[in-house]
Amino acid sequence: MLWDKLTKPFIRIISLQNNTIERLINFSKPKIIAEGYSGVCGAGSSGHRWMVTSTAINEYLLRSSYMGCRHHYLHFLKTLGDKDWRKSKWKERGPPMSVAVVTAFCWELNREQKINEREFLLAAMEFLKKGVDVNCCHPYGWTALHAAAINARSKAVKFLLDNGADPNLPDNFSSIFQVARENRTSPISVEVIREGEFSTRLNHNQMFRGCTALHYAVLADDQESVQSLLDAGANPMVVNEYRFKPEDYSRDIGMRTMMQKHSEKYLAKEKRKEMEERRKFPLEQRIKQRIIGQEGAITTVCGAIRRKENGWYDEEHPLVFLFLGSSGIGKTELAKQIAEYLHKGKKSSFIRIDMSEYQQKHEVAKFIGSPPGYVGHEDGGQLTKRLKAYPNAVVLFDEVEKAHPDVLTILLQLFDEGRLTDGKGKTIECKDAIFIMTSNLASDEIAEYGMQLRAEADKITQQRYEGEPQDLEITETITISRRFKEHIIRPILKNHFQRDEFLGRINEIVYFVPFSRLELLKLVRIELDKWSKQAREKHSIELKWDPMVLDVLADGYNVYYGARSIKHEVERRLVNQLAMAYESGLITPGCTVFVYTDVPTSEADKAKLQDSPSPIKIRVKTEGTDSFTDVDPSEHLKQSAGK
Repeated sequence: MLWDKLTKPFIRIISLQNNTIERLINFSKPKIIAEGYSGVCGAGSSGHRWMVTSTAINEYLLRSSYMGCRHHYLHFLKTLGDKDWRKSKWKERGPPMSVAVVTAFCWELNREQKINEREFLLAAMEFLKKGVDVNCCHPYGWTALHAAAINARSKAVKFLLDNGADPNLPDNFSSIFQVARENRTSPISVEVIREGEFSTRLNHNQMFRGCTALHYAVLADDQESVQSLLDAGANPMVVNEYRFKPEDYSRDIGMRTMMQKHSEKYLAKEKRKEMEERRKFPLEQRIKQRIIGQEGAITTVCGAIRRKENGWYDEEHPLVFLFLGSSGIGKTELAKQIAEYLHKGKKSSFIRIDMSEYQQKHEVAKFIGSPPGYVGHEDGGQLTKRLKAYPNAVVLFDEVEKAHPDVLTILLQLFDEGRLTDGKGKTIECKDAIFIMTSNLASDEIAEYGMQLRAEADKITQQRYEGEPQDLEITETITISRRFKEHIIRPILKNHFQRDEFLGRINEIVYFVPFSRLELLKLVRIELDKWSKQAREKHSIELKWDPMVLDVLADGYNVYYGARSIKHEVERRLVNQLAMAYESGLITPGCTVFVYTDVPTSEADKAKLQDSPSPIKIRVKTEGTDSFTDVDPSEHLKQSAGK
């Protein structure tokens, strides 16, 4: 299509002359005699602007000048449009010709060039037998499958797919300028390599990152390659950097119809596959692998997501959640896991906005974009710009209680109608998005109420837990009473937000309660496992511990700071000792460190430790020995300072 648009005017002009374009482009010799102006092509001239009696252009120069010819189409067409050649003083010389002639010759030479595919396939087979990865990328980002697809080599496409080529692997080539910067070379050299080793059909100044072999096969109008790719599992719904699907590049009606049918089949297949996966591995189980505790919160959120996935929800309004609870208790992590599950780990599918940045009235412009005439109008808003790119994203409004009331007015429209108008006046539809607000409102009340629930849970725990963490998988389901929600939490929310219509548009208010005893023990174990891994990988030190250490460290839990208090407790009481011992040379690479605690047995010892936690101690077994030795890094440091 591009070729037709740009060369038809030249072909019409050339047809007026004695020599036709067919005669000029079908020379079998490596030289061509072109009448007319050839300076535009860089092929040489006799000094006259319009007329050259004859110009010898060898085949090599034609090949290397092809890109230049192609770039000069638009410039030359513009010249003809601005100033007709018939009005020039050189009109008696006739129309300029060689731009079209040379370009046509280059195009025909490129198109007619034959490649012995049998020899190529045999050579490729030899490389694959030697262990060459069929999916290996060119230094500039593309694979052999991409090159075969864009050049319409259907046999090569089929061969590569049969030998394990990934049909959904994206091209990492961005643009010649960006690739040149990344590889510290010149754009011209990148362009030459892209032309010579990939294809001459594309405008290499454009972005191609994210294009798959299916994008290129559709662009080349090669139905045989497209069919092979689809049969091999190519995703017809995948989008590139510009969010274009392969179907968007189809120019032929037959190709477009073919892609639409396969897209429908692919979506139906993926929907059945996802439904089967949800039956075998429910969402609750997936999230519990990443989040400790919060049974009630996970159940509430997963129930709403399940309604949405199976079509049992109001399609005219987005899902809206409000997560309440103290800091460090899993609110943000649950939002991340929802985005991870729904969008298969795509980073752009999770939008996090810190509402503490929107405390002033004028900062509403950052949210939706500045109005016309103001600085930043062309940049767009932080929310609208990202929602436009991903309208079904999971959006997290962190610490929503800190935002200015005018921002809440915008959220009111967003939650009610599922759409938002940016500073440019464009409406963004996002009814399929999921909006999650987190807040520390009523966190003290929830924490105090949670302590009561925790005490009740501990009574249940004591019936099956007798001092040793034998089963850390047992958790107690804590239920927030309706009375607590209606008489304590809701008045606090209403007093802050000052509007019932805002609270009325929230589908679910989710409560995050303090951790139970068994959940705290599990948090401590996860933290110790993390430090054990770091000691092994960075210092070649094995770190082990007594089970009673878990109990002692779990006592450092602060209900107002959540899991962060456990993290800080482990760092203060254990990691500080390890760092001090390492610096003093008490522990060295190759040794084993055993962490333990002295549990008081007598009443006198218990009375001494009543107001202070049990001490955490370490023993060291050096490489080549069989026994552990007690070490005290603090005492060793004092002795060293005394000397």
